[in-house]
Amino acid sequence: MVASPEQVNLSPEQYLSYEEASPIKHEYRDGEVYAMAGATDAHVTIAGNLFAILRNHLRGSGCRVYISDMKARINLSNRFFYPDVMVTCDDRDLETPTYKQFPSLIVEVLSASTEAFDRGDKFADYQSLESLQEYVLINAKRQRIECFRRSEGRWVLETYTSTSETFTLSSINYEGEMAAIYEDVIFDPPTPEPER
Repeated sequence: MVASPEQVNLSPEQYLSYEEASPIKHEYRDGEVYAMAGATDAHVTIAGNLFAILRNHLRGSGCRVYISDMKARINLSNRFFYPDVMVTCDDRDLETPTYKQFPSLIVEVLSASTEAFDRGDKFADYQSLESLQEYVLINAKRQRIECFRRSEGRWVLETYTSTSETFTLSSINYEGEMAAIYEDVIFDPPTPEPER
C-alpha cells in the first residue's frame, strides 16, 4: 500500500465506480484511495494454497471463499479492503457482487510492507464486523499461522508454527495440515536489521 492517497474525499459509491474502471486495485479508507503493492511469490503461493484447500472444504456448504480480488466492506469505519482470502456464509453477501459485508473468516498473508497495518489498524477495523469469527495472519518468511478467534466478546490468539502438524479454522469447522498451506513456498527473505 502506498503511503499517500491517490484520490481524496470520495464517497463509497464514487470509490466503487473508480475501482471498477481502474487497472490496479485500491483500498479505501474514509474517503481516501490507496494503491495496493504487488505481492511476492511466497505470498501468492500461500494465498493460492489456502484458497484451493478451503474451496474444496466448503463445496456444497452454502459458504463461499474468495481470493484477493474481492473487497470486504466495513461500514462502521467507512473502509474497503482486499483480504488475501475471505469466507462468507451469509446469504446477504449474494446481493453485492463486488464486495462482501458479512464474512466469518478473513485471512491476510503478511508481507514486510503491510504487516504492521494488518496487525494494527486493519485488524481494529475488521473487529467491527459482527459476523467475523476468525482473523488469521499467515507468515511468508517462516511457517507460522496466527488465528485470532472471537470468544465471548474477546479475541483469543492461537498460534501454529513449524512444530505444529495441523492448524484449525474453527469458524468453518476445518482442520488441516500446515504443510499444505506452505506447499511449494519459497520463503521471503527476512527483513534486514537497520544499520546502527
